[in-house]
Amino acid sequence: QVLLVVSGGGLVQAGDSLRLSCAESGRTFGTYTVGWFRQGPGKGREFVSGITKSGSNTAYANSVKGRFTISRDNAKNMVYLQMNSLNPEDTGVYYCATSDARLPVASRDRYDYWGQGTQVTVSS
Repeated sequence: QVLLVVSGGGLVQAGDSLRLSCAESGRTFGTYTVGWFRQGPGKGREFVSGITKSGSNTAYANSVKGRFTISRDNAKNMVYLQMNSLNPEDTGVYYCATSDARLPVASRDRYDYWGQGTQVTVSS
């Protein structure tokens, strides 16, 4: 059984940083692309960032480029999302998900397993 556990959310002020973690169990982690998505209040779930199975290719939504960094440690079955210079528009529930896509993709339909999500709230 595949299980993704997301952690690291919280309440922070604008300009602060947070690091989210996504831990997977149940299969060989390093064989899948991993994506981070978020869902803000009253909004749909949107792609934030993705990383290939080797970590050699990454992708970011325009809204987070230069502020967020995705990375992975396959030896630990972990993927991280370092979020800097947070602003209130970053508020939402953040999810990680896995895909068999060769490159990070923004479409939610390409992701099969999802973590439970962690709340990130950025106050102004």
